[in-house]
Amino acid sequence: MLFDFIYYNPTRIHFGKDSLNQLKGELESYGETILLIYGKNSIKKIGLYDEIVKILNEGGKKVIELSGVMSNPTYSKVLEGGKLVRENNVDLILAVGGGSVIDCAKAISVSAYCEGDAFTRYWINFEPVNNKIVPVGSVLTMVGTGSEMNGGSVITNEELKLKNGRVYPSEVYPKFSILNPEYTFSVPQYQMVSGIFDIMSHLMEQYFSGNDNNTTDYVIEGLLRSVIDNARVAIKNPNDYEARSNIMWSATLALNTMAGLAKEQDWEVHMIEHQLGAYTDCAHGMGLAAISIPYYNYIYTYGLDKFVRFAKEVWHVSPEGKTKDEIAKEGLVALESFIKECGMVTSLRDLGATKEMLPLIANSTVLGGGYKKLTAEDILTILEACY
Repeated sequence: MLFDFIYYNPTRIHFGKDSLNQLKGELESYGETILLIYGKNSIKKIGLYDEIVKILNEGGKKVIELSGVMSNPTYSKVLEGGKLVRENNVDLILAVGGGSVIDCAKAISVSAYCEGDAFTRYWINFEPVNNKIVPVGSVLTMVGTGSEMNGGSVITNEELKLKNGRVYPSEVYPKFSILNPEYTFSVPQYQMVSGIFDIMSHLMEQYFSGNDNNTTDYVIEGLLRSVIDNARVAIKNPNDYEARSNIMWSATLALNTMAGLAKEQDWEVHMIEHQLGAYTDCAHGMGLAAISIPYYNYIYTYGLDKFVRFAKEVWHVSPEGKTKDEIAKEGLVALESFIKECGMVTSLRDLGATKEMLPLIANSTVLGGGYKKLTAEDILTILEACY
């Protein structure tokens, strides 16, 4: 572990089939008014909405609702939520849904009392948050983002055509998160496998950096193997509790900052996908799946030893009689085969992108890290290979 680090995560996790029973006790720590934020009708279809409202009512809470949070939450939705927070003096924002809903809740929490334009201040200029922050709690229904145990918030500004992410300090982390794998059973397979690749991408973005031998890489390899094995089970049987619980916990561990300790990290695939999402509103994990293979084929020679290790430790590629380049390529072929096996998207066309969008996406992408520092021209080449 070559780099110094401080690790602190304040989110309390309640995990398992009976985890919602802990919500009543958590609510006792907060005031009367709760902003209940969720997506469309999925939580109502599975009966979760009624269960939560009953618990809130029994706890004597005044409930304000913000529904209709979209899969790529918009800044206009954040502003709508901020207005509700101020008008009702909200004490807690309770997000019920997937990562998009939780991201939106965190965005509302930092923006509600912001002076000036919060998107400019916090998602473009990355200013410190110096205003009141409203606490957030979450009940997770779809896995992938890890937003239930981190400070990340990705928001799309529709007017600016910018989808920007910001990792906020620990004050913005959910105070508690309730994780019941059974709530994920009803998620459509398209969204399930999209979330699965999001988990894998989070791990790979942290893994493909540096040439040192650190404990974090061993943790990432184990998590990747767990996701791969359990994804295959869940695709065959979406109601397999063990598989869905393993995927859920892997998603949380992949991005609760533990898997990035003492790592330089990459995140270029995410930076490209964010702008793809700003133009197409595609499912995040599917965009990552389409971009990843062309991206890694473009840069793997700059971090060859790590890609060799990835092939051997994650995909069990035999190194016997092969060059490092051949081993690395075989690992990427195995990753691509898994993407296809799971029915993930491999073409930007299938996500609604047009040829005319590609230069716009390339030129607006925030440049990240990684083994090769990319230019806008490099990104365009990668996008064309994805198309």
